[in-house]
Amino acid sequence: MASANSSPDDTRTRLLDTAGEVFAESGYQAATVREICARAGVNLALVNYHFGDKLELYTEVLRRSLVAANNSVVESTRGAGTPEEALRGMIGAMVSRICGMGHKTPHVRLMVHELAQPTPAMRRVIDEALRPVYDRYRELIGAILERPVDDDVVRLCTSSIIGQIVHYAHARAVMPQLWPELQMTPERIGQVAAHIADFSLAGIGQYCAARTPRLRGDAASLRPEFARPGIRTTKRTKK
Repeated sequence: MASANSSPDDTRTRLLDTAGEVFAESGYQAATVREICARAGVNLALVNYHFGDKLELYTEVLRRSLVAANNSVVESTRGAGTPEEALRGMIGAMVSRICGMGHKTPHVRLMVHELAQPTPAMRRVIDEALRPVYDRYRELIGAILERPVDDDVVRLCTSSIIGQIVHYAHARAVMPQLWPELQMTPERIGQVAAHIADFSLAGIGQYCAARTPRLRGDAASLRPEFARPGIRTTKRTKK
């Protein structure tokens, strides 16, 4: 059990650390508060005291894991000379985080469980933990395309880039079968990041080249293959 001299902050931190390990191993549904408390060496009632219930404890674990990781991704873009350079840096940081941490780290396993069996916790932390990364991608892509961040094309490009990156998390179980030689060494991670950046910037460049004249943002200014029905394209307002 926890020492009588343990401060509330120490106990709360120990619960979060231990809960992170248990949730990463078992997932939210299978993990139990009893096991978390036993491993942390604290009384069962302290979970209710510090967090209220199991879901609140899990929500805080998820928030802490995502915010710390995603803040570093956003910060990787600061100081870049151009939006293209910043986008490369952000892709590199995100690929490194997903591929370079190893399959067995608590953060990766926690996210694998959450993606496989989503919980109400994700909805609670999305604005704080995930939206900053999503919004930063939109800012950079919007700057390259000279379109507002809410433009559909900007959002589609953002989703495409994120999709390429998270593929390497979703496909962890099958990639060894499809590509047995693939080993996520630092060199390979760099290659993957460079490929995603090159591929994405080339695609974004096609949107830029397809606009005639250059600064028109309506659907009629795009070649037919880029002006799909339902795609909202709007002109960036220059201040």
